[in-house]
Amino acid sequence: MGIKAFALSFMLISIIFSFVYIPARLTIPTHNFRPIINYFNSPKSSNTTTKPYPVTFSYLISASKGDALKLKRLLYALYHPGNYYLIHMDYAAPEAEHRDIADFVAGDPVFGQVGNVWVLGKSNLVTYRGPTMLATTLHALALLLRTCKWDWFINLSASDYPLITQDDLMHSFSDLPRDLNFIQHSSRLGWKLNKRGKPVIIDPGLYSLNKSELWWAIKQRDLPTAFKLYTGSAWTILSRSFAEYCIVGWDNLPRTLLLYYTNFVSSPEGYFQTVICNSQDYKNTTVNHDLHYITWDTPPKQHPRSLGLRDFPRMILSNRPFARKFKKNVPVLNKIDRELLKRHRGQFSYGGWCSGSKGQTQKMCSGLQGENYGGLRPGSGAKRLKSWLKKLLSTRKFQKQQCK
Repeated sequence: MGIKAFALSFMLISIIFSFVYIPARLTIPTHNFRPIINYFNSPKSSNTTTKPYPVTFSYLISASKGDALKLKRLLYALYHPGNYYLIHMDYAAPEAEHRDIADFVAGDPVFGQVGNVWVLGKSNLVTYRGPTMLATTLHALALLLRTCKWDWFINLSASDYPLITQDDLMHSFSDLPRDLNFIQHSSRLGWKLNKRGKPVIIDPGLYSLNKSELWWAIKQRDLPTAFKLYTGSAWTILSRSFAEYCIVGWDNLPRTLLLYYTNFVSSPEGYFQTVICNSQDYKNTTVNHDLHYITWDTPPKQHPRSLGLRDFPRMILSNRPFARKFKKNVPVLNKIDRELLKRHRGQFSYGGWCSGSKGQTQKMCSGLQGENYGGLRPGSGAKRLKSWLKKLLSTRKFQKQQCK
């Protein structure tokens, strides 16, 4: 029985490695998987030795069946020509939704001009709370590391939404050390010790094309002694350096923990936390927050509350750059667009890249203003976020909450 279990685990681990390290088929050829920065006839963009923006973000946006409309709206709210966006639609979503998203990206003239939005052509089957969610994130990191230069990686779902513009986010992060990692974490597992740490699960999404629930083994395992377990939020902002360490690192720790978390419940809520806090090189780069506004029922349920208009004042006061989760086209999203992002329906969020020349006001952010490429116009969102980051990074609070 033990030999059979070992053989099955070995096969599953081999499959998860294939997700991470085998190049994926994109909706465009791999050699074209690069931004077209030189398109703009601008002095700032013509200087190849200088970055046009102070910081650059790469995004993984994950979506599943029924998320097409939310995904389109989120992409318009998040878009900035200085960033990179990789979209993953779950394999289980209907073929019509896959085509719809691919056509949407291919048909937008701004996306086509800049060339920084991509749809993963070979989707992964993702099982809720399974390691296939983690495999998809690592897959995206491998592709984005290989193809473009960025400072931080942000993973979001179609149920997330920004509370500030990308100009605000870039401006707020421009003075931060580039090695910081925003990963909410704790070693106080509590009830998770018995519900997450000891059970052994198998994710059918690793080897099957049909979506199904996790399989639970009858016997449980002991808690590890070779490393310390940490848990936290699945939503992270990772530095490029730490991402490289996880994908092609010189140390074997990321690979060892990847094998361990293959059979772990809700591995996306523990893998990056456990890797970084057990690494001597990176444990002091952690900021113990996911920079999301999230609320829970009392007592907490399996999923967070869906946000509405009554949550809007608290979202602003939280100073967070992102919030979740939102249902499709709820009124609070219109209020966020109107009051925080200065975004009109079917248009992009406000930014220097599309706001017109100096002295002019662009009422709608619908297209590129090439002469402004490289310019930022941060607003009140930047003031709120910088205030929150200053509080998070205060010496006493910052060090006190690192990997405890």
